[in-house]
Amino acid sequence: MTITPRSNRDAALTAFLGKKAEIDTMLARLAALSDDHFNASPDAVNWGHVGTLEHYASLLRQITDSAFGEGEHAR
Repeated sequence: MTITPRSNRDAALTAFLGKKAEIDTMLARLAALSDDHFNASPDAVNWGHVGTLEHYASLLRQITDSAFGEGEHAR
């Protein structure tokens, strides 16, 4: 079976759309969790919660820096 440039592009597009859907699902879940204050009750928030959110923010910063060419990914 010969892979044509067209079928290769179609396969890449299908894979791309699958990964985009995966990211969209993760972002929606994160937004819902954020809307619920990351499951933290205001009366129970402590420095551990702050540390957890700092960790999440750090990981998301790596992604946004890469996506937008900022931070260590600045062009």
